[in-house]
Amino acid sequence: MKFQRQRSREVGVDLTPLIDVVFLLLIFLMVSTTLPNDTHLNIQLPQADGEPVTTEVEQIDLVINADGHYIVNGRTLINNRRGTLEQAILDVAGDSKALPFVITADARTAHEFVIRAMDVAGKLGFTRISFTTDPTSDDS
Repeated sequence: MKFQRQRSREVGVDLTPLIDVVFLLLIFLMVSTTLPNDTHLNIQLPQADGEPVTTEVEQIDLVINADGHYIVNGRTLINNRRGTLEQAILDVAGDSKALPFVITADARTAHEFVIRAMDVAGKLGFTRISFTTDPTSDDS
């Protein structure tokens, strides 16, 4: 007599419920955990004695309007050529190259004029160049 052998099924463990339980435990722990709020630093600032000293800092203010015209310390230049700008800055600064050089440009000013002003300031030996912005003129 010939018996048919039954096919054996593959034996395995279904991990899907185990993974679900682990994720649920992870979510529970994340939601129920409280983090400490001890991130504040206690700093004691130093106290100063005496009267504040107000000194006027002399600086070179270069304003560039939207049309590319330069204004050096309140004096409007006749043109926007490099030589005119150099001469106006030298007239204001004299021999002092350590003065702060502040460039203020209109938002619509072409980059060409700002780069020209930076180039002239660097060529003349100014190293303390800074830019100013106007936080009140937000067009958004």
